[in-house]
Amino acid sequence: MSSEKVDFGFKKVNREEKSNLVKEIFSGVAKKYDLMNDLMSAGVHRIWKNKMIEEVNFTKPMQVIDLAGGTGDIAFRITKKAREKNIKCEIDVVDINQEMLDVGKARAFDLNLFSDLKFTCADGEKLPFADESFDFFTISFGIRNFTNIGAGLSEAYRVLKPNGKFICLEFSKVNDYFLQKIYDTYSFKVIPKIGEVILKDRQSYQYLVESIRKFPSQDEFKKMIEVAGFKNVSYKNLSFGAAAIHVGYKD
Repeated sequence: MSSEKVDFGFKKVNREEKSNLVKEIFSGVAKKYDLMNDLMSAGVHRIWKNKMIEEVNFTKPMQVIDLAGGTGDIAFRITKKAREKNIKCEIDVVDINQEMLDVGKARAFDLNLFSDLKFTCADGEKLPFADESFDFFTISFGIRNFTNIGAGLSEAYRVLKPNGKFICLEFSKVNDYFLQKIYDTYSFKVIPKIGEVILKDRQSYQYLVESIRKFPSQDEFKKMIEVAGFKNVSYKNLSFGAAAIHVGYKD
């Protein structure tokens, strides 16, 4: 096994170990993942996701890949809006964790959205799709869990068509000192406790808040997207930078 170490929250683990550790965490929280998101963010994550969908252009038939799409939140929003606008839209929901995909499939059936969606269990750093397959690449609160973020961004670039758009929603750095202190206290004291009480799983949510702190700043992540080849890269802060939407275009 390689001795190269990578971040897993505040810990260092062997590179080959990280993806399995991430799989284990999301297998454990899959069935209550959306409930936990509501509890942790007081429902604000729904507003952020709606803002993210505003970056999708519903003007012509489109192919979309929603990576780390698990329970379907982003894919469902896109599908519903495409139907409202009478735009043909096919979405591949991709996640490394089969348990998360199973929850998404069940929800898709309940919402009568399954016919527009495909569900694929795959590693975002090694996607099983041909070059230039998609018009839009979306990922919400998933890229910080990658072992190699740069490799994931390169794959996003590869599978997008020319003029395709990369759209990423991720937790980020609060841009106010005092708000950051309040946010840190909430993250490290309250969120793991919620995980312990609701799921009897403090450790997974401890990792999640640590992974947020280890993720690059808005400007650092913007540079990583540019290094992957994307042009006209920009970001929008949400809730004082607690989260940010990053976009980029493929030539």
